[in-house]
Amino acid sequence: MSFGRMPIANGFLSPAEFGEEYFYDLSVAFCSDCGMVQLIEQVAPEKMFHENYAFFSSTSTRMATHFKEMADGVMNEYLGSVDPFVVEIGSNDGIMLQHFRQAGHRHLGIEPSLNVAQVAMEKGVQTICRFFDEELASEILAEHGPADAFLGANVMCHIPDIHSVIAGVKLLLKPQGVLIFEDPYLGDIVEKTSYDQIYDEHVFYFSLKSISHLVEQHGLEVIDVRSLGVHGGSMRYVIGHKGARVASESVAALRATEERLGLHRPETYAQLRSNIERSRDELMEQLRQLKAQGKRVVGYGATSKSTTVTNYCGITPDLVEFISDTTPIKQGKFSPGAHIPVRHYQEFEADYPDVALLFAWNHAAEIMAKEESFQGAGGRWLVYTPRVEVLG
Repeated sequence: MSFGRMPIANGFLSPAEFGEEYFYDLSVAFCSDCGMVQLIEQVAPEKMFHENYAFFSSTSTRMATHFKEMADGVMNEYLGSVDPFVVEIGSNDGIMLQHFRQAGHRHLGIEPSLNVAQVAMEKGVQTICRFFDEELASEILAEHGPADAFLGANVMCHIPDIHSVIAGVKLLLKPQGVLIFEDPYLGDIVEKTSYDQIYDEHVFYFSLKSISHLVEQHGLEVIDVRSLGVHGGSMRYVIGHKGARVASESVAALRATEERLGLHRPETYAQLRSNIERSRDELMEQLRQLKAQGKRVVGYGATSKSTTVTNYCGITPDLVEFISDTTPIKQGKFSPGAHIPVRHYQEFEADYPDVALLFAWNHAAEIMAKEESFQGAGGRWLVYTPRVEVLG
């Protein structure tokens, strides 16, 4: 399926940059042989991850709690050896590795975006600003020795050269070492029609079948899985050297669930395409009706996902006045492609709109608890997943 001409999802920009904005064709496809769903045209990593990367993990209180729980779980279950060593790929601003540092464990973050890597280093989290591959794995092994755990959160799906990463992980892990990573889950995208998970940074849309096929080519196997509520539906995979650990019952259970969902069948994706097209049409109809009624609509959360929605659906500033966001690097800029103004959250608070289009729907519980005053003033939410509807 092609979503059409698409800009860089996190490429928030100034008017002076409009004329030089980069576009590509956002198309996604399913492989019936290996079960992988992935982008066809892949954007060069340097265009997405750089010294002005606009996402800092620590801006979400819920995610800060989530990553502390993940770190605690890793320390309790997988760091039994003396002087353990933990590596994290795409470590961002150190939101998870800081807990290993505080516990006195040797650690290393690998973060290619310089601005967020510097924030981690200021926290005392040991970080290198590089892209991870087999070559870097060899360098880390020579300098630090093998790793007990190699972690990734919302990053493995970003990497086009995934085979080099998996080969590097295999090289780096101790015999009982584990790769633990979590990413948006294909099953949730299919069930919730959450097509805004599809954008340039997300090269792959993983299922247990596709992950198993991938890692088994490198002498590894999935030994545990855990469904997560974060990011609109994610899956955590625990992977070890083949035969080193016994797989949990959850692996067989998820395999059966995927069979029931039909994630291995092309017809499932034909239906998903129809569902996406219907969602687009219903959202645009709702926005046009609100405009005809004289209602003010403001976007809530200048997310990467919002770029797919605004550009695929054709949402323009005459339908959505501005997008409210708390991230300083995005404020005063314009959304990619659609060029909707991004303004400080205080502007949302100072003059509530009639309706807030919830782009950050994956944080809905946290946001709605915070925005009781907006709802108390008569404000309503427009959501588009799992269905288009106005709430409140």
